[in-house]
Amino acid sequence: MHSHNRKPLAERMRPQRLEDFVGQSHLIGPDQVLRRMTENGQLFSLILWGPPGSGKTSLARILAVEGKRPLLSLSAVHSGVREVRQAIEQSKRLGQAVLFLDELHRFSKSQQDALLPAVERGDVILIGATTENPSLEIISPLLSRCQVYALHPLESDDLLLLLHRALERDEWLRSRQVTVVQSDALLRLSGGDARRMFNLVEQAVNTTPSGPVRLTDDLVMRVAQRRIALHDKDGEQHYQLISAFIKSVRGSDPNAAVYWLARLIAGGEDPLFICRRMIVLAAEDVGLANPAALPAATACYQAVERIGMPEGRIVMAEMAVYLACSAKSNSCYKAIQDALAEVDLSGALPVPLHLRNAPTPLMKEWGYGSNYQYDHDVPGHFAGQEFLPPELHGRRFYDPASNEREQRLRQFLRERWGEIYGY
Repeated sequence: MHSHNRKPLAERMRPQRLEDFVGQSHLIGPDQVLRRMTENGQLFSLILWGPPGSGKTSLARILAVEGKRPLLSLSAVHSGVREVRQAIEQSKRLGQAVLFLDELHRFSKSQQDALLPAVERGDVILIGATTENPSLEIISPLLSRCQVYALHPLESDDLLLLLHRALERDEWLRSRQVTVVQSDALLRLSGGDARRMFNLVEQAVNTTPSGPVRLTDDLVMRVAQRRIALHDKDGEQHYQLISAFIKSVRGSDPNAAVYWLARLIAGGEDPLFICRRMIVLAAEDVGLANPAALPAATACYQAVERIGMPEGRIVMAEMAVYLACSAKSNSCYKAIQDALAEVDLSGALPVPLHLRNAPTPLMKEWGYGSNYQYDHDVPGHFAGQEFLPPELHGRRFYDPASNEREQRLRQFLRERWGEIYGY
């Protein structure tokens, strides 16, 4: 088989049946949801969320085949609304095909809107694949009609199983008499990505002109042409590096924060993505302990957006150090989480009459706005009137943290609401 007409090794080793699929046992293991779905023949629209090389495309193809459905495939990179609508019409003619949409997060809102009626009517069974958080990238109406399943980076044992399976089954690898002498570098550089592992193996074999091939750490390192995989914007390293950066800032370590920031920048991460994460850090982790952090982080984003790189790195470093050295409080984050939990628990409690707006005479007759006390008409601009629904009397959501500024807020609240909220 000549190299110029040979499919990539990763494509040749793509599993065709569920029993050949490696990894993701939480989804396809015995009695797990996707295995039950194929066994019952009851396919439904879903989104597969996970890093590259975790098996999203293979799993989508297998689900279509084992569900005995025609498979149509589109990529968000090359498809627009017209292609989406053509695929939907083709699905109708074929009889409810599986429409696999790769990189679903790259679809615009209008493209996602075009999908919605077809998914609702059951004209297609949508299987979307994305490396980005669906709750941030997929429109809510479409997300509510699809189950989301998270795929994980492959474990080292999974990668080794795939590697040895390829050595046994692939005709070209057998002809080159490939043996694995060392695998540490291969596994480390693969980062849980089966496609990357197969590509490294293929490149290592191609660099050995003749004779049997011995896969060693040194050979793999030379093929990779770098000491370690610094960063992959779409892979597991992306999640690990940004996690390390966030936790270093939260943990008030400016040295670690700047180091992980440098790793992200050197790896080619989008600077504005990092800036957005610092805005979230300013609100979630610094909070009211230093309210100036949020406008500062927003200004950092605007500055980097305007001046670009490489100068933007200086602004980002200043912001990272500032956030790391700021006092920390997550009291507002906890407050909104508790309030949302209460809304889930108690439902849509009616707005008390005195808080309702009364733009019409009829609403005034119904008592809307009656007995409302305008705080600015009272000495000290505080009337002491309660604002929560009666069912939530005394329910405290905001609890000031122990930092200096919020302790002053606690005293402020104690003087006004101490008896009701227990400050």
